[in-house]
Amino acid sequence: MKRDDYAPASSSPGPRAITAALAGNPNAGKTTIFNALTGAHHKVGNYPGVTVEKREGSRVRNGRSYGFIDLPGIYSLTAYSLDEVVTRDFLLDHQPDVIVNVMDSTNLSRHLYLCLQFQELGIPVVGVLNMSDEAEAKGIRIDARALEDVLGIPMVKTVGPKNDGVEGILDAVDRVVDSGGGAPGKSVRYGDEIEDRLAPLEAALASDAAFAARFPSRWMAVKLLEKDGHAFEKLAGHADGTRIAALAGESSSWIDGHFGKDSEIVVSEQRYGYIRGAVKEAVKVERKPDFSLTEAIDKVVMNRFLALPIFIGVLWSVFQITFALGEHPMAWLEGMFGWLGGAVSAVLPEGLLRSLLVDGVIGGVGGVFSFVPLIVILFFLLSVLEDVGYMSRAAFATDKILHTFGLHGQSVFPMMLGFGCSVPAIMAARTLKSPRDRIVTILVIPFMSCGAKLPVHVLFAAAFFPRNAANMVMLVYAIGVVLALGSAWLLKRTVLRGEATPFVMELPPYRAPTASGLAWHVWEKTKHYVQKAGTVILASSVLIWAITTFPAYEPSAAELQAARAGFLADRPGATEEEISSRLETVVAERALGHSAAGTIGKFIEPAFRPLGFDWKLGVATVTGFAAKEVVVSTLGVLYSVGTEESEESEGLREALRGDPNWTPLLAFAMMVFTLVIPPCFAALATIRAELGWKWLGFAFAFMTTLGWVLGAAIFQIGSLAGLA
Repeated sequence: MKRDDYAPASSSPGPRAITAALAGNPNAGKTTIFNALTGAHHKVGNYPGVTVEKREGSRVRNGRSYGFIDLPGIYSLTAYSLDEVVTRDFLLDHQPDVIVNVMDSTNLSRHLYLCLQFQELGIPVVGVLNMSDEAEAKGIRIDARALEDVLGIPMVKTVGPKNDGVEGILDAVDRVVDSGGGAPGKSVRYGDEIEDRLAPLEAALASDAAFAARFPSRWMAVKLLEKDGHAFEKLAGHADGTRIAALAGESSSWIDGHFGKDSEIVVSEQRYGYIRGAVKEAVKVERKPDFSLTEAIDKVVMNRFLALPIFIGVLWSVFQITFALGEHPMAWLEGMFGWLGGAVSAVLPEGLLRSLLVDGVIGGVGGVFSFVPLIVILFFLLSVLEDVGYMSRAAFATDKILHTFGLHGQSVFPMMLGFGCSVPAIMAARTLKSPRDRIVTILVIPFMSCGAKLPVHVLFAAAFFPRNAANMVMLVYAIGVVLALGSAWLLKRTVLRGEATPFVMELPPYRAPTASGLAWHVWEKTKHYVQKAGTVILASSVLIWAITTFPAYEPSAAELQAARAGFLADRPGATEEEISSRLETVVAERALGHSAAGTIGKFIEPAFRPLGFDWKLGVATVTGFAAKEVVVSTLGVLYSVGTEESEESEGLREALRGDPNWTPLLAFAMMVFTLVIPPCFAALATIRAELGWKWLGFAFAFMTTLGWVLGAAIFQIGSLAGLA
């Protein structure tokens, strides 16, 4: 598949469409530039691993269509991790018209290293000197024209968040494409000794025209001298691959002996020598600020003794603020849906339609919608920490602990993403270079409480621990982290033995988050939550209403008389109103037991009995496998079936508190059980896509067993201790 496969559609004649790949190092602001070019609003992170798949966007300007592909941030085209493989293979297989290489102007030397590798691919390159305002503030003066002359490619200064220089990028792209495809720039000369070894390799590689069309001979020859394993694998497709592999081995061995160091190091040193010359020509440092805010903050935040306590304190503060600010809006929404249920009941006559709308739709979906304020506040606070640059510091704060349990320090990124949603978190594990570290990280990510589990935790914490709701939710989150670490320790000493690889990562400077960036982060997360409430959860609520309503139950006169006599025996002085209310409750309970849900629940109840769960909670648990929010909507339906809604409806929390079967101990067991059992279908599908069926089966069995054991242990031990 070549560049035309990604070319944007153009319905009118004019300049030919252009396909541009945005690539560069992590933290260079690549996705910000992508958003500015396309008008898209994708995730922008301050640490590696946010973009783990290529994203596509488009734009039309002056009659020309542009297709942009945002590739994962990488440090080199020598691919070790999956995100590096995605970027390199896309550039080789699809050959875009131009590579837009986004670089950090404040750290130009390191970013130019990748730029030189892009030039060797033979694809035209446009250099983007992003964060030029920060470079200016630090006294770094970059002569873009001089840098163009040295490297032979266009250079454009930009400030991504302000959209400064975006039109200049498009102008440069037009120039290199309209000039007949442009040139990739000036190739690095590696010195006579290395060039003498490269020349025969290039000639041999070019002898197979089909192979050379796919893999540029110059780039491939350099990679072979660097002993790139993937490059040697690709030689299998060359007509003379065996001889070329032997020739490459001889050449790299000669370089090792001649220079007294590994040929890969020799090639790297030559690149950096070229970069030093380019920087000397084009970059002047006029002054160095005496005070660095980033360094000053890091002296505290990254202190060896304070880093971890600060990290824990930050997370604790996030939950306290979330509950403090979200309590009243959540109560307002609960009241609004209670009023709505009463209003619908007053308008519609008693029957299936009213029951469907009040008990199924409003009772189920309304319970989930009431948690939107908490979701908005939590995601806003996490986005602030992310955009300001604290997440990278959190990685270093937890690195030592993670290594103790056999995890890689970089595992903290996908694990932190797991607090939002398990699906992107699992995909973010692609950044780990070791397959073993990647598998372990993916298997423990579901223990991190995602946004879908938050409504379940909040429901039970607010209902049964009203004075310490935030602390109880924080406790469940902490239990998830402990279980993730413990599971990683166990896996690394049993089925996935091996040492964790070293953790090396840059710390980006602190940056003030932008209002638009925060707004889009929160909007994207909240929109996903609301969409699930309006689709998956709505459908689930209607299905649950149906199985709790049918088959219909009609009590006989004898049954009603027996129930009336039994109630009067207990309450001899009961009024007719009290008797009528009691009979309604009895009929509702028997209708539930007679329904399909009651039949299913009673069938599976023995499996849940050690956890203290009745059949209602068993049904809610099973439906929660589709999406964890469905647990809330299921309970909302189950606890509203057969009741007369009114404006004084007290909501699901009050309904649970009014059920004598519920206790704080049972609620805590349910919170932990929901935390540990397998995640939603979407997350399970992602695990299968990343690791295959074998590891999916292992993960499902492991989490289900662990969840049941922990839930049963909490309830049984708590009951023995008199906590029930």
